Amino acid sequence: MRIKPFKGIRPPKELVEQVESRPYDVLDSEEARAEAGDNEKSLYHIIKPEIDFPVGTSEYDPRVYEKAAENFQKFQDKGWLVQDSREHYYIYAQTMQNKTQYGLVVCAHTDDYQKGNIKKHELTRRDKEEDRMKHVRVNNANIEPVFFAYPDNATLDALIMRYAKTEPEYNFIAPIDGFRHQFWIVDSDEDTETITAEFGKMSSLYIADGHHRSAAAALVGQEKQKQNPNHKGDEEYNFFMAVCFQASQLTILDYNRVVKDLNGLSSEEFLKALQQNFTVEEKGTNIYKPQELHEFSLYLDEHWYSLKAKEGTYDNNDPIGVLDVDISSRLILDEILNIGDLRSSKRIDFVGGLRGLGELKRRVDSGEMRAALALYPVTMQQIMDIADSGKIMPPKATWFEPKLRSGLVIHKLS
Repeated sequence: MRIKPFKGIRPPKELVEQVESRPYDVLDSEEARAEAGDNEKSLYHIIKPEIDFPVGTSEYDPRVYEKAAENFQKFQDKGWLVQDSREHYYIYAQTMQNKTQYGLVVCAHTDDYQKGNIKKHELTRRDKEEDRMKHVRVNNANIEPVFFAYPDNATLDALIMRYAKTEPEYNFIAPIDGFRHQFWIVDSDEDTETITAEFGKMSSLYIADGHHRSAAAALVGQEKQKQNPNHKGDEEYNFFMAVCFQASQLTILDYNRVVKDLNGLSSEEFLKALQQNFTVEEKGTNIYKPQELHEFSLYLDEHWYSLKAKEGTYDNNDPIGVLDVDISSRLILDEILNIGDLRSSKRIDFVGGLRGLGELKRRVDSGEMRAALALYPVTMQQIMDIADSGKIMPPKATWFEPKLRSGLVIHKLS
């Protein structure tokens, strides 16, 4: 893998909590408007600039992209974002429920993405790629990082732990999520060389979160290559910003399903249909969480059920066929409920695991949804196996938490 350090653009220490924000794609325009409030230093003015226009303005309006670039320049002019004088790698730590994961902030090469060395496990949508490409183009920068995993590496782990014992540049607990975020600057040439060399030995990196941002960054890099008659391959536009975590440190939460109807079946008929491929056991009215792979929790009519997939309904040797998202999509959503396309169906919704199974219960009890299905979380090893096999996961399979905060560091393409 080819990576490099970069001259990060970031907030002065005393302003970081005013600038930093959640990622652009985890909240809508009105939530961003509310969170930014009257804080003119909020990064939402760059990543969700529709908040500077009247309510109802489309986030895809050409004026909105122009406003992003105008605000990015304003933040630099006012000293709310300042570029480091030399190239660095950075270390970014997130602590959730007493567990800390440490990421290295690097610039990855777009060629590695194009060649498939940076491996993906999800399909991307062209409209979402186009949106992010416009954002990268107009700002000439990667405002927000993508989220990669790398195979565990003892040398990098020891280096990171050495920095973790020192005073961080940033150290704050974020509003909304309540998680701690810390940030260090790698300021030793020797450590910088070690990081570059260790990544150089890796054959692959894995996209955990940020498939659209990765695709957009690579496509903009390609555009800039074509526009430059003297292109050499080491220009800044060939690189995009990523936070890379050791695979074993990452927390993947369950990504659960709620459905609006039972496809014309009564509750009794639905439970009977499930018995063909699952061992169905009623668990009572207390919340019941799946205990192992291939076990699901169903919430229906104020009762919880355990559904255990029967032998022969999945293939342990197929990296996709072994996944619970695939089993539930095939044997419950498609076969019984006739919900084929998870991306477009209006009869299904998805609930990230951080909200807990209580959120599934709430949405069914309210009458908004008819039933809920809770899944056992996918493992990072499963994701890596799928990416290595060149296959694509079913939609809405992974929910990584905590999310990266945006605005801690930005990478300019020139």
